Amino acid sequence: MKKLRYIFAVALLAGLSLQAGAQVTRKTDRTKKDETAAGVTQRMRDFYEKPEVSDASKMWERIIYRQLDLTQPQNLALYYPDEPVDGQESLFRIILRVVCNGQVPAYEYLDGREVFTDQYKIKVGEMLDRFHIIYTTGRGSTEKNPKYVIEDSDVPTNEVLSFYAIERYEFNSLENRVTKQIQALCPVLHRVDDYGGEPIKYPMFWVKLDQLRPYLAQQSIFVDDDNNLAKYNYDDYFQLGMYKGDIYKTRNLRNLSLMQMFPDPDDLKHAQDSIENRLRAFDRNLWVPTREELAERQEAEEAARLKAEGLSDDVVVSERGGDTDEVEEETSTVTTPKNKRSVRQKKSTTTKKKTEKKPEKKKTTKKKKPSSSSSSGAVRSVRRTK
Repeated sequence: MKKLRYIFAVALLAGLSLQAGAQVTRKTDRTKKDETAAGVTQRMRDFYEKPEVSDASKMWERIIYRQLDLTQPQNLALYYPDEPVDGQESLFRIILRVVCNGQVPAYEYLDGREVFTDQYKIKVGEMLDRFHIIYTTGRGSTEKNPKYVIEDSDVPTNEVLSFYAIERYEFNSLENRVTKQIQALCPVLHRVDDYGGEPIKYPMFWVKLDQLRPYLAQQSIFVDDDNNLAKYNYDDYFQLGMYKGDIYKTRNLRNLSLMQMFPDPDDLKHAQDSIENRLRAFDRNLWVPTREELAERQEAEEAARLKAEGLSDDVVVSERGGDTDEVEEETSTVTTPKNKRSVRQKKSTTTKKKTEKKPEKKKTTKKKKPSSSSSSGAVRSVRRTK
């Protein structure tokens, strides 16, 4: 009897284990089907997700916040097409679709204190309700993994006119160079209230770019009106730094934006330019330049100085007006030292000597002196000879 009970228990456990294994395989098959349907596999995720460098290897780090204005010519590729055309979509449509499908997690906007952990993941349904975006529950949605579907006409593409981007500049001992990468993106809604006036900005959520890259790499775009071929994709656009954005904040102790630190517009512009110059010059100033580099710098400085002097001479000539030859003669006489005459002055003096004629001398008739043989006393007269 005991043996029968033991055999029955073993068979029951084996059956439960087989059923659990079948369920796991079904789930993995479902996830694989979902990934292949979306065009993204786990291998692609691992390829695009870069391993984080430990703080022990980092020597220097700077966090920069930029605002990408989609109305600027350099960023129009992120906004158009505003409606899906021939399989092409705007950046916001791709981000909102993968977030609503649960393929990429979204994080709360904390205004300078962003933390990308599970604690700060947002609930997509609450976010859609907060921004009044109409949606329906998608197929296969569960309580743990909810999915939402938004119609193309209900996506507020025309209201997302800018993005916030977090840039990370770091220098580590592994690569021995300064690297720049975008850490996260945040779509920003520009909405006008009932009273009109200036539109108010509503940051929606943060999305890590490494988790978003497999989907961005599948969307080809063209970035130039002169070439209508889609030679790049959204991932190339960000990795190559083809965007343009103004710095509106840097990570600091007081968590203040540049506008709060520099209320005057001129001071704000000067601070932004100063940060840009320091970021460019940091990598160059790390290393001692070679002799060739020093020679190139000296030549560049000399060429810039000569160019500046040439521009100043042209300005002087244009201000004085008149004949250019006369101006050149005046400048040459001014620049030469006093004890030396210019070449043009020497030429002018020699030509004067050649052209001037010597005054003619008057011919004077010399009187003949009387010969010594003739005596001074008796002179014979001509009349007496007759």
